[in-house]
Amino acid sequence: MSTAIAERDAVASPADSGAEDAIQSYLVTFIIRRFDPETDSEPRWVDYDVELYPTDRVLDALHKIKWEVDGSLSFRRSCAHGICGSDAMRINGRNRLACKTLIKDLDISQPIYVEAIKGLPLEKDLIVDMEPFFASYREVQPFLIANSKPEPGKERIQSPAERAIFDDTTKCILCAACTTSCPVFWTDGQYFGPAAIVNAHRFIFDSRDDAGDVRLDILNDKEGVWRCRTTFNCTEACPRGIEVTKAIAEVKQAILRH
Repeated sequence: MSTAIAERDAVASPADSGAEDAIQSYLVTFIIRRFDPETDSEPRWVDYDVELYPTDRVLDALHKIKWEVDGSLSFRRSCAHGICGSDAMRINGRNRLACKTLIKDLDISQPIYVEAIKGLPLEKDLIVDMEPFFASYREVQPFLIANSKPEPGKERIQSPAERAIFDDTTKCILCAACTTSCPVFWTDGQYFGPAAIVNAHRFIFDSRDDAGDVRLDILNDKEGVWRCRTTFNCTEACPRGIEVTKAIAEVKQAILRH
């Protein structure tokens, strides 16, 4: 071995050893509520021990369980970056996105409980039927309705101040975390739910839209905004930080002025 190589190894080895010591993994217990409609009459809790790093996410743990321990575990995920909203689930009793929940932010001295979001029909393990959720979303007509052509040119002009009125509710990713955290939604299958109201808000207050009155009439129904009990569960659950309860209150005020 040359002198240069020996000197390089002598310098590199302590650094490498220190880097390895700095990255510590932990054995974390996950207790997951499993349900297979082909074999189970009721959901059951199953525990798994997974070796993880503090910077891993709950989604990483679920991947590790599925890929290395039990391939039958079923859950939804897509982008894994908090944009698609596919992996909303209850983690330690709170609605969260698995891809945005870091292991270091949970108390790993205790088991981590994971189950499907509530209030929607359970299909398998952590997967629920989202159709009732999207049916409510479609019912509020969540798209721009304009009765006139833009003048001049092809753009519909809007000031920054006009945009700011509804900017917060444009952030919704339809993950259903807010709606399925709502106690009213759990007990009343007809309630539109926070997410539908948020998406109605986005167009009700859009200066370019001409169908705000129509949406206000829809939400003035007995299963509309008046079913909200202002518990703030929805605001707390939103992974995008939308002030959901505030948006619902603004829609209520708009109905009263309507």
